[in-house]
Amino acid sequence: MTVWLILLLGGLITFGLRFSFVYLLGRLEIPSAMRRALHYVPPAVLSAIIVPELFLHNNVLDASLDNTRLLAGIAAILVAAWTKNSLLTILTGMAALFLLQFIGAR
Repeated sequence: MTVWLILLLGGLITFGLRFSFVYLLGRLEIPSAMRRALHYVPPAVLSAIIVPELFLHNNVLDASLDNTRLLAGIAAILVAAWTKNSLLTILTGMAALFLLQFIGAR
């Protein structure tokens, strides 16, 4: 019962924090410089998550052609640049990684 209570309280706190920002930002006028700066937050966060996964293998920099994650990431980047379709980019990256790992396992 304690675990469920902790999960429920954690969810309520998280919801409350996020809702408060949405509620406040709807009522406040955001300066145009801040609005422009906020457009760079999602790509920066996504890059901070993805780049280490592509280049680091066991905490060692791996930029070789044996790095299947890097090759799949390159395939996904090319599809993203060509199609501008997020779903197709994700599916291509996943399929490329699966195929490269399957080929490498043989």
